[in-house]
Amino acid sequence: MGSMVFLLPLWGIVFREHAMEIDFESVTALERYQFLTHTVVPRPIAWVTTVNSEGKVNAAPFSFFNVFGSNPAVVALGIGARRDDSPKDTVRNISDNGEFVINMVTEKLAEKMVQTSFEYAHGESELEAVGLSTVPSISVAPPRIAESPVHLECRRLSIQEIGVNRLILGTVLHGGVDDEFYDTDSERILTDKIGTVGRMHGPAGYTRTHDLFEIERP
Repeated sequence: MGSMVFLLPLWGIVFREHAMEIDFESVTALERYQFLTHTVVPRPIAWVTTVNSEGKVNAAPFSFFNVFGSNPAVVALGIGARRDDSPKDTVRNISDNGEFVINMVTEKLAEKMVQTSFEYAHGESELEAVGLSTVPSISVAPPRIAESPVHLECRRLSIQEIGVNRLILGTVLHGGVDDEFYDTDSERILTDKIGTVGRMHGPAGYTRTHDLFEIERP
């Protein structure tokens, strides 16, 4: 029996036997967002610190993020616009100053990370609002979040404006991990003990990273 297809032209959604298909050019931005964030999971979270031209620190989390190479070490951030379509402070600061720090998010910090995702007034310190502190970075001007155990200090490679999105590519200049998560004998980072969290679907969906399984390569 052939597939049964039902088309809803206004939504650009096709229902066929055992599947649902979406024409991304025909649906709304919200529908595209919902499909992507429900299927591309889990996503790592970049908790980005930057400084503005006045030296004030901004902190904001983004889950459209990943590493894209190690030679050189490259990271990518996908950052949308504010509600009024203006660039977010993170984008402004990276554009102006060219540097940023990615601080990894652990279970212990997850609640405070979410609190820094709100749209604070321009120049207001998210970290002070949630009771977190900073320590100086090694290679860049923006500081690290002191309570985060892992940091990537980055320099801007490029910013591409694609619709309301800004695609930011950066080179990692320096990385740091707290001593308690590094084994000096084996010279290995104790990833399973860091307890990072990932982004899942929905407005409040997150996941832990404790459930590890291994598959040997052929």
